[in-house]
Amino acid sequence: MKRLFLFAFFLNIVIAVNAQKYMTKNGYIGFFSHTPLEDIRGDNNQVAGILDISTGEMVFQALIKSFHFDRALLEEHFNENYMESDKIPKSSFKGKITNLSSVDFSKSGTYNVMVEGDLTIHDVTNKISTNGTVEILTGGINASSKFEIVPEDYKINIPGVVRDKISKAMEVTVTMKYAPIANK
Repeated sequence: MKRLFLFAFFLNIVIAVNAQKYMTKNGYIGFFSHTPLEDIRGDNNQVAGILDISTGEMVFQALIKSFHFDRALLEEHFNENYMESDKIPKSSFKGKITNLSSVDFSKSGTYNVMVEGDLTIHDVTNKISTNGTVEILTGGINASSKFEIVPEDYKINIPGVVRDKISKAMEVTVTMKYAPIANK
């Protein structure tokens, strides 16, 4: 009986440790640019990410060629002219929820969070800080945020001929639907 109790105790510890990490392979990152001449929207539903609820650390990575647009020519220009996706194939974020104590991961609900970290786009890394939400659900966690970036801050050159069609700042939307990492 004592051995069974110890086995159950250690099994719960192992499950609890693994349950601290959540993952997604189909997170979403989108960006939007509005000008009087044209709206441009790029969507990527193949973003991989991990959230460690014990530390608040989060990372995600997006392949540039996984961004899709409503027009094929726009997608081609995005990959070849602006993002150089053959040469620089991915973007990433590595950061942390800075107010982790305000989130009760054991209780369903929506919590406001502050996230800080390093955003790497086009091989240029900048520190960012943004507000977001974390929604605790049975069996998962949803996280989302909206913030702006300036393409020039990431050495993305916009040719003069199309500069008026693209706003100076782009609105970025991030939505992650995390599931617990299963025990192996």
